[in-house]
Amino acid sequence: MSDDRCDLLCLDLLRAEQLRQTRIELPVAEQAAMAAKALGDPTRLTVAAALRDGEELCVCDLSWVVERAENLVSHHVRVLRTAGLVHSRRDGKMVMYSLTASGRALLQSLLADRIRA
Repeated sequence: MSDDRCDLLCLDLLRAEQLRQTRIELPVAEQAAMAAKALGDPTRLTVAAALRDGEELCVCDLSWVVERAENLVSHHVRVLRTAGLVHSRRDGKMVMYSLTASGRALLQSLLADRIRA
């Protein structure tokens, strides 16, 4: 017997079916999971927090702030961008990064009550 399962089938069919019909769609769940996973890495979380505080930074600045190699930070920023948490723009020879609104919101919810927001 497992402590996290019911000992008998006690399905509230009406309630369960209503929830089943209104559950989030798989693509939405996959996107949200990818965003959560992107911030599940300590370096990426630190990069995102630096972008929150610095508003817009290049990989050189981010690398200095998080004390990691530029190629590693570049990889992490790419993951954050792919997950829709970071936006990039080219400024001459530089690429500048900033948090998206969803990146800022997710970061805020993760760091609420832990460090300054």
